Amino acid sequence: MNAFSNVGVFLIDTLFSLYIGLIMIRFLLATSRADFYNPISQFIVQVTNPVLVPLRRIIPSTGKIDSASIILVFGLKLIQLTLILLLQGHSVPFFSLLVIAIFQLLETLIYIYIIALIVQAVMSWINPGAYQTQNPLVGLLNNLTAPILRPLRQIVPNIGMVDITPLVAIILLNVALIFLRSFHG
Repeated sequence: MNAFSNVGVFLIDTLFSLYIGLIMIRFLLATSRADFYNPISQFIVQVTNPVLVPLRRIIPSTGKIDSASIILVFGLKLIQLTLILLLQGHSVPFFSLLVIAIFQLLETLIYIYIIALIVQAVMSWINPGAYQTQNPLVGLLNNLTAPILRPLRQIVPNIGMVDITPLVAIILLNVALIFLRSFHG
C-alpha cells in the first residue's frame, strides 16, 4: 500500500468509527433514559440527527428500541469495512463482512462502556464535591453506566467506603472482549 491509500484507510476508519460511536452512545443514552437537554446530549443529537431523522421515517422503532439507530450503525460499519477493503485491494465475501461487522460493533460497544467507566471513576476522584452538580458529563455517564453497575452493586459489596463495582465491571468487560476476540480472531 502506498501513502495515499494508508491515509485513506486512516481517514475512513477514524471518521466512520467516531460517527458510529456517537450513534451508539445516542442509542445507549436513549435506552437508559438520559437527559437529552444536557449540552453533551444536545451535541450528540445535533451531529446524528441529519442521518438518523430521515431514516426513522422509513424504519420505525420497535417498542422502546430505536431500530433506525441499530440499522444505521450496522450499515455504516458495512460501508466502512467495504471502503477499507477496497482501498487495501482485498475482497471479502458478504457473509464474512456481516460477521466481521457484528463483532467489531460489539467490540465498540464494550469499549464505550470501558471508557465511560474509566472517565466516570477519574471524574469522581477530581473535586468529588462538585462532581455531581457542576459537570454535565457526570449525569450522562451515570445514566450510561447504570445498566451495568446496578446489577453488579447488588453482588459486589463496598470495601469500607470504596465502591469497587466500576473496577469489577471493567474487568468483566475486558473478559468479554477477550472472548469476543477469540471467536473472530
